[in-house]
Amino acid sequence: MTTAADMLATGFATLPDLIRAHAVERGDRTAVADAQGSIDYRTLDAMMDRVAAALQRDGVAPGTAVAIIAAPTTDYAAVFLGAVRAGCVATPIAPSATPAAIAAMIADSGAPIVFLDAGNARALEEQTLSARPILFSREGGSPDWAPAFAGEHSFQAFADWLAPSQAKPTPVAIAPEDPFNIIYSSGTTGTPKGIVQSHAMRWAHVSRNTAAGFDTAVTMIATPLYSNTTLVSFLPTLGWGGTVVLMGKFDARAYLELAQLYHATHTMLVPVQYQRIMALPDFDDFDLSAFRFKTSTSAPFSATLKADVVARWPGVLVEFYGMTEGGASCALNATANPTKLHTVGQPMPGHEIRLIDDDGV
Repeated sequence: MTTAADMLATGFATLPDLIRAHAVERGDRTAVADAQGSIDYRTLDAMMDRVAAALQRDGVAPGTAVAIIAAPTTDYAAVFLGAVRAGCVATPIAPSATPAAIAAMIADSGAPIVFLDAGNARALEEQTLSARPILFSREGGSPDWAPAFAGEHSFQAFADWLAPSQAKPTPVAIAPEDPFNIIYSSGTTGTPKGIVQSHAMRWAHVSRNTAAGFDTAVTMIATPLYSNTTLVSFLPTLGWGGTVVLMGKFDARAYLELAQLYHATHTMLVPVQYQRIMALPDFDDFDLSAFRFKTSTSAPFSATLKADVVARWPGVLVEFYGMTEGGASCALNATANPTKLHTVGQPMPGHEIRLIDDDGV
């Protein structure tokens, strides 16, 4: 079997194949942790197989969207990655959208199956869903509360839907141009639009992080998995064999407690999260000495706040500026450039940016 190191040194590899290699080489290492516990790489790989095999059993063909609407958990991660192993297109959808908008996004994606947690299932109970709902439940059978969706679909518990233990999916050949995921825009200019991102794009996020130390990382994930902001840390961490710690809902104090407990080394946060964390009066009492790499994107990040993070929070701080759709991006190493904190840095290697005004000048 090809090693993870060999794959990472090539021009293209898939994330499911990398996780398979990590399961062989470092199977006991924690892959994903959430509030309920954690799973190691061996368990994650087996769960991905069970998800992929179940999708194939149900006739979900490669290239088909698989929708997920839930708070981040280890099961969410296994479904997302298992769908990709089956050649399907992971389609996480924001629970913060209105029920009608969520139902419309499910229909727009063409997903035949949607995975829901209990809270989001309740919110969608009055909607007519175009996809068969699978309710995240580790117990199996009918829970104390079971959704009665409008329309022809009834729910099935995740534990009952999964393929049996030791199940193996039929291998699927994946090309760089094949779709990896769909992320829906917020719809600020109209109806939310599905942004299709390829395996090549996600491979670039993994492969360009050679020097970021993700192979030994413990990465705090405090933003939702339907956001590109999150995926650019979540996916490289798993691609390199590190550990991801998922927060179901962000809370500044809980974040610091988890970071201290897990000796977190990496994180991606949006500016308002940095603001809330730094504003805690006892911030300096937490042991954050293991941190090596902190990043931010998605919103304006004031120079004053950047300076505070650089001064009081160990590890390098890097701000990224770009678009969910991809394209040219900028990066600012705030730690190395303390006089440039009012900027978003410089174009990243291989990127060219031209600034124009309303007249095209």
